[in-house]
Amino acid sequence: MMHTLLPHQLRQDISQLFEHAGVGKEEAEQVAANLVLSNSSGHDSHGVGMAPRYIDAIFEKRLMPGAKVTAHIDHGSLLGLNGHGGFGQTVGVEAMNLAFKKVKSEGACIMSLSNSHHLGRIGHFAEMAVAKGWISIHFVNVLSRPVVAAFQAGDGRFGTNPCCIGIPIGYPMGMENKPLNKPQNKPINNAFILDFATSAVAQGKMRVAHNLGLSAKPGLLIDENGQPTTNPSVVVKAQSNGKFGALLTFGEHKGSGLAIACELLGGALSGGGTWRKEANSARAVMNGMLSIVIDPKAMGQDNFFYPETQAFIDWLKESPPEPGTPGMILAGEPERQARLERETGIEIDETTLKELQASALKVNAIGLFQI
Repeated sequence: MMHTLLPHQLRQDISQLFEHAGVGKEEAEQVAANLVLSNSSGHDSHGVGMAPRYIDAIFEKRLMPGAKVTAHIDHGSLLGLNGHGGFGQTVGVEAMNLAFKKVKSEGACIMSLSNSHHLGRIGHFAEMAVAKGWISIHFVNVLSRPVVAAFQAGDGRFGTNPCCIGIPIGYPMGMENKPLNKPQNKPINNAFILDFATSAVAQGKMRVAHNLGLSAKPGLLIDENGQPTTNPSVVVKAQSNGKFGALLTFGEHKGSGLAIACELLGGALSGGGTWRKEANSARAVMNGMLSIVIDPKAMGQDNFFYPETQAFIDWLKESPPEPGTPGMILAGEPERQARLERETGIEIDETTLKELQASALKVNAIGLFQI
């Protein structure tokens, strides 16, 4: 069963939930806005359904409200940051803004961020850069239960390890040679935002499927014995032998290789570490991220780059649609369309709603998430 909630009411309830858990009002509002934006963008896997897990992580004292980033490397275009267990939705934005200062002075920035709690939808950070007319590339590792199997392996050894690339298409907001000076919560209308888990499907999407009692498509999962399955529950709860199944990577050895690269770059290079232990019951989700942000002007190509990106996308769009499809879709377009469609309401499944209500009771936030 699905329930439709108004976006503004959902933001308010999520914000109050975190405030009752000891989170400051401003930070609670920022986290709530980010989670609801993920739902609005069509990514329920990274939306308000994560809030109960965040509440549990606060109780575990792994998620540290109010934490700020500190720099251990600040030299030239290099920036090494530590998030100290803070909300990824706040320390991630803080880290990106620090990287942007480097880009303004150096033309580019290579930034690592360690010890951040769940960063959420990485595309949000790419949208921040693209709104300035800049390129951004992100490699992220996930320190939580190992839920993804390497190519030809029989159990999970790492996380969903997202990769994200944001590229502005044409002059930002139609302003020739005038990139925006301020990040926005929404992407510009013409941008390439490639944001994907290196697993064949996001872990959170399997949680949603499990909640709805749906089966997964073949080729996405193996069960606790390493055998193919379409049951999403194998990566949501322990099975009869106490073990979990695992997600497969996309693209066989190619996706597996990229997932491992994300683990090494996001985890080892950032200093946050890689995953090397058995699954546990901890609810906290820690991330490390390596980000590269580039101002095309610094490459001396802004007068060529912006129109050239537009010309190439126009060329792609001239391709006739594959029969039975709406035609070529640019990465980032589905999110922009979803935001238009979900302005008047966001659907939440019954299980997620009950989990939110249970979390509200945990923090004595009576009256939230009522239908």
